[in-house]
Amino acid sequence: MPEEQTLTPPIRFGTDGWRGVIAAEFTFDRLALVAPVAAQVMAETFGDQSAQPNLIIVGYDRRFLSPEFAQSVADAVSQAGFDVLLANGYAPTPAFSWAAFEQKALGALVITASHNPAIYSGLKIKGAFGGSVAPELTKQVEARVNNPAKFPQPEQRSPGKITSFDPWQSYCAALRTKVDIDLIREQIRSGELTVFADVMHGAAATGLERILQVGEKSGASGSIHELNTIADPLFGGGAPEPLPRYMERLLAQIKEFHRQNPEKLSVGLVFDGDADRIAAVDSAGNFLSTQILIPILISHLAQNRGFSGELIKTISGADLMPRVAALYDLPTYETPVGYKYIAERMLELKAQGNPPMIGGEESGGVGYGNHIPERDALLSALYVLEAIATAKQDLSDLYQNLRDKTDYHSEYDRIDKRLSSLEIKDKLMAYLSANPLDEVAGRKVVAIDSRDGFKFRLADQSWLLVRFSGTEPVLRLYCEAATMELVQETLSWISDWVEKF
Repeated sequence: MPEEQTLTPPIRFGTDGWRGVIAAEFTFDRLALVAPVAAQVMAETFGDQSAQPNLIIVGYDRRFLSPEFAQSVADAVSQAGFDVLLANGYAPTPAFSWAAFEQKALGALVITASHNPAIYSGLKIKGAFGGSVAPELTKQVEARVNNPAKFPQPEQRSPGKITSFDPWQSYCAALRTKVDIDLIREQIRSGELTVFADVMHGAAATGLERILQVGEKSGASGSIHELNTIADPLFGGGAPEPLPRYMERLLAQIKEFHRQNPEKLSVGLVFDGDADRIAAVDSAGNFLSTQILIPILISHLAQNRGFSGELIKTISGADLMPRVAALYDLPTYETPVGYKYIAERMLELKAQGNPPMIGGEESGGVGYGNHIPERDALLSALYVLEAIATAKQDLSDLYQNLRDKTDYHSEYDRIDKRLSSLEIKDKLMAYLSANPLDEVAGRKVVAIDSRDGFKFRLADQSWLLVRFSGTEPVLRLYCEAATMELVQETLSWISDWVEKF
């Protein structure tokens, strides 16, 4: 019997990939161990479904050392006997998911840490179907990498070949077919709609222009104003996450444009580091998360595009989403938090021949039933632009119209509360399981959903969601209520209540 070997520290995959601090947890040596194992598990899982059952897509974002890490992945995977299509430059993660689907490959291995701070890098595994793989697959990768002696080693194979490819061309062509490109181009070129795009130094850089082609080379008078375009591995000192605290430059530019052009339509679109999450800013400089964008997109796709199908939302999604879906007789399906659950439902419905309309989460990820089961910020941006161009209205006006139609007005916020230890998290979970709250901030609890943490529905139609991080002592607190004052009061109440543990 061979002596059991374990990798220290062990490789751990989170909700969407393996991430770690560069040169500490995330190193060339550890990546070279993980990549061929991931490829082998992908072959075992998707080999029967793939027309090219020996092909792996390898891509990367714009982080520090990403091209070099991607080359290391390609080398390790090819040495294990797989053929590799290696990107010739950075691109959005959804572009590599699309490449896996279009090329009928086993899947894609993508170097990215998404919206994490600059010191991180990571590896995402995408399946042959063009989306994030199930946790069962990543658990297999973890087990084999961390305890190799427990598993039979694959047969030695001749090295595969590595071929370079352009990840943008086919991806952009596919997205152009999803929207009325001519309508959007005309509104931008004429100056009727001014578009600001904050790419946060990430992989969405040049993306909208590549797709829409409205710049000077196309003879356009209007253009897309892209911010934070240069490759900066420090992300300007922030994090590439579409949140107001990282968007000062965009907010300032839109507000100044609105001050000088109060009658003109404008929109700001914000992309995270690997362009799978989105947020927006209206003409007046108000931040709009996907809690607001998804209802707008549901209405646009149903009313103006004639789309049908299920709305898939996570348990933390705003109540306006199903209310807008109901306006168009669309069913709603709710999942735990995490886009992997949305993708699973999308695949299930597609297999039944009844694809959903849209699936989205409050943190910025949105995907569509007429595309691969992957959150895609550039496709979402195109649909947002199409909604504005069709209605010739500001995003906030579109949002207000939906609030009026549904007679539902609410505000939303979330906070992360760090606990002193994982033991307190476990103690709190056990307490809430045995002693569910019957009152929150002086309001009666009328229903409890414990599929993912604890969601308390209150008598005044507001709700509070208490969720626990799986890997660190962090409590995630979400609230939707009639006013922002009530939201903050509720979050403050639960934060104080937790302190007694």
